[in-house]
This record gives sequence, C-alpha cells and structure tokens, in this order.
Amino acid sequence: MTETAPVEDFAGELRVLAENAGAWPFEEARKIVERLKRKPKDEVLFETGYGPSGLPHIGTFGEVARTTMVRHAFHVLTEGKIPTRLLCFSDDMDGMRKIPENVPDPAALKPYLQMPLTKVPNPFGGGYASFGDHNNAMLRRFLDTFGFEYEFASATDYYFSGKLDAVLLKAASKYEAIMEVMLPTLGEERQATYSPFLPISPVSGRVLYVPLKAVDAAAGTITFTDEDGVDKTVPVTGGNVKLQWKPDFGARWAALDVDFEMFGKDHQTNAPIYDRISEILGGVAPEHFVYELFLDENGQKISKSKGNGLTIDEWLTYASPESLALYMFQSPRSAKKLHFDVIPKAVDEYFNFLARYPAQDWKNRLGNPVWHIHSGNPPVVELPLTFGLLLKLASASNAEEKGVLWRFIERYAPGTSPETHPTLDQLAGYAVRYFVDRVKPRRSYRLPDEVEAKALAALDAALAGLDGTDRDAIQNAVLDVGRAEPRYQDHKRTSPTGGPGVTFAWFSALYELLLGEKEGPRFGSFVAAYGIPETRALIARALAGELVQGAA
Repeated sequence: MTETAPVEDFAGELRVLAENAGAWPFEEARKIVERLKRKPKDEVLFETGYGPSGLPHIGTFGEVARTTMVRHAFHVLTEGKIPTRLLCFSDDMDGMRKIPENVPDPAALKPYLQMPLTKVPNPFGGGYASFGDHNNAMLRRFLDTFGFEYEFASATDYYFSGKLDAVLLKAASKYEAIMEVMLPTLGEERQATYSPFLPISPVSGRVLYVPLKAVDAAAGTITFTDEDGVDKTVPVTGGNVKLQWKPDFGARWAALDVDFEMFGKDHQTNAPIYDRISEILGGVAPEHFVYELFLDENGQKISKSKGNGLTIDEWLTYASPESLALYMFQSPRSAKKLHFDVIPKAVDEYFNFLARYPAQDWKNRLGNPVWHIHSGNPPVVELPLTFGLLLKLASASNAEEKGVLWRFIERYAPGTSPETHPTLDQLAGYAVRYFVDRVKPRRSYRLPDEVEAKALAALDAALAGLDGTDRDAIQNAVLDVGRAEPRYQDHKRTSPTGGPGVTFAWFSALYELLLGEKEGPRFGSFVAAYGIPETRALIARALAGELVQGAA
C-alpha cells in the first residue's frame, strides 16, 4: 500500500470532483453552499440535538458522526475558506416524564418526576451532580474517544445564563403567532391547556404543563397557577421557564442561527412547525437531513428509556469506532436493525473499503466510506485475516484470550506479530470477547446424518492428503468432496472439470456440525489458519458426537 497525497495539495481539483460526487454527505453539503448564496455569513453552524432522558444509544452518536461527514464535505467544497462549528446541544432541562427502565433503583427517582433532568439525582452514583450530567458525560466521553471536533452545549446552561433570553422575549412578543402555528396540530383537549412556555415551579422545581393566565410581552413575564394553587408571575428569562419541545426546536435555530441539522424520521412531520416558528422568531430555518430510525433485532424502534438495541459502550466492547461510523454512513435513509449480530459484518466491511482505497482514483475515493469516516485521510492498514475468520478461529479453539488466536495467525501469516500488526492484535481481542459473550452461549451443534457423516469422512481423508497451509488447495479439496455428494450438487453451475457445482448447503453443514454456527468465512481459509491436523480432530469429534455432548 502507498500513502495518499495530502488533500491540501490539490484542494481546487478535489473541489471540482466534489461538486459532482454522488455520496450523500456531498449532496447535503452542496445544499449548504447554495444556502450561503442566499444568506451569506462568515461562519457556518452545524448542530445536533441530544435528549438525555435515558442512557445514550448509538443513534445519538450517529447524528454527530453523520453531521461531521457533511461538515467535512462542506470544507472540501469551499476549500476550507469558510469556518464552521459543530454544536452538540443537550436538552437537559427537559422534565423527566417517566423513569427509564434500565436504571438501578427506579423507585428512588419517583419523587423527581417532571423535574429538569439536571435536577434529578444521578442514579448511577459517582461524581456527577445529576442524571442529566451523567448522561451528558457518557455522550461526551464517546465523542472525545472518537476524536470529534465539536462544542458541547447544555440547555440548562443556555436558559440560566441568559444565552436564550433574547429569543424568549421575542417568543413572548410573538406569543399569538406561535399559538396560531401550534394549536391546529393539537387535539381539542390539549388546545385548551397548551402554552409554548413551560414554567418551572418556584414551589416544587418541576416543569409544569399548565395553561397561562397572562403573557406580558412588554414586561417579558408570564402568569400561571402554581402547584400550591397560588398565581405566580415570573420572567420568561433567566431559567424561569423553558419552551415546549416543538417551539424549542425552532427557537434554538433562530437564536443560534443554525445552518444545518439532521434528525430522525419521527421528527419529519414536525419539521414545517420547527421551520415556521424559527421564521416567526426572526430566523431562517436550517437545511435539514432526515434519516431513518434504527430498529432492534425484533424490528422495534430503539428507545433510550427502554434500553433496547445497543449502547455506545456495548459496540466498543466488540469493535472499533470506525466500524460503527461505517454503519452510520451506509444508507442513512433506510431503516436498519442495530443489534449485536451486525457488528462482525460492519468490521469486515470497514477493512474491505480501507483495502480498496489506495488503488482507487479520486472520483471513487470520494465515494468510499472510509474517506468520509476519516475526514479525507484514511489510515494505511495491512490485515492478513478478516474479523469473521478470527471469530471462527476463536470458536473452534474455544479461545478465551487472544494469545490463543495469535498461534493460528502466525501460522497463517508468517512474520506477523502483535508488534508489527497492532490493528490485527486489537481485532483478536475484540474477537475473543465477542466469542465468549455472544457466540459461545448460543452455539448449537447437531449430530451428522448418514449423508453428512459420509461427507465428513471423505473430507477428513482429503485433508489427510494435503500438506501445508495453501488455502486454495484446501478450498478445492473441500469443493471436490461436496461435488461428489448428490445432496450438495448444484446442477445450475459447472465445476472446472465439467461436472456440477456445489451448493452453499455443504458449507452450511460444515459450520453447523463443526462450529455450531450457521455460517462462516471461506472454509479453505479457516482450515489453513486453524490447521489441517486440528480440523481433522474437529471432524473426528463431530463424527463421535463429542461436540454435541460438550455443548449439552
């Protein structure tokens, strides 16, 4: 592999290619370039929103990763001449409307329902002042680990410090116009009590969903009946109120002059409301990008409060942040299941894209996900084994530490070591953890039937006649055994000798019988890495029923 030339050496040529590049980050970045022609400004603001009502999930990271990709594409299109900022805004002043299901001692949080998340005690302990602070820290820790360039913003800080005072006073003066936008979107019962302003009770500290008795735009105050039954008049500034979430969206866009924000499909029908409120408050609605939602393995929407799907930390237990970024890059407008089983595929796809990159011309590089993941400078990595193969080696050897895998790796790729290939060493560690936690408990061996037993015996005899680690020779021997058995013959394809081809059922049987799994990497590569004697011993155990007995 060869190093790629720095982007800065030919920024102009790259810009020309980027103007016609088909990758979705360039499509979105070109919209921002057109926006600047209509609304010139010296700096472009990208924003992502985060609701810390539960533990952060991977979809939250996805917004920042994808927005960063658009931001970098914009830099290329403008040759870096227009400064940009990425603001990650946490709605941590929202009231805790229900207790998350995945926190320790949920009953202890019951007295704090409807209080701002930054006023709810942290149920996880530690040095964080509140539940909101804890969840914010979890998000920031991951973003920092990945190396994102961003600024973190807390709604609590913005409301209490006065950073939103101007737009809140404007909202008071435009109260009727905002109500005209909101009321038609509500049911009759909600219309009777709705207000865009949510006062914070001076008595209980809770966020109150109550009708207002008066709005004094000149004084910048609202009047409402507090929980003690007494009417209170408070300023809309200084953290005494917060906005309902739909007006808050538009108000924040207007207050901060946001140029780009993406959000999930569940917000799509509300986007015109956000836009209109932003305009009422003197802003210009940003460019939008609507992405599809992530689903858990059962096809249900991932929810922070339910804790279904994967957390950020869970993905990082078994794979690198780059593999997660690839998952975010691919088909963002298509609904995708996000669960443990997608991780191995994402890891191998990432390294496949990385391997192709050096030989590609610049047109194709700009469409390669790794260019977007690494902001135009993908690393050079040599990887002699796939993650899928490492997982099968771990399964076959019941490895519980990566040193076991290195004995196979060194035979498969002589001269390779943890020192010369640190990325491979990291993958070996991930593979062992994934095997122990996710594969081993779910392996399901079965006894071979008469046809399978005959084929396994034939494979054992074929392997006995081979010497060395020639993966192609091994693969051909495996194919020859399959071609000789009518059950596995594929008459729609022709073998090199003119006979039938081999169906995938032969390889499925091998993985089910020998590894207790449904699928795996190229079987010849597996045998070459695991070893012919070791594979023959595995076949002997399968024929003797020992693998089934051992798993019982």
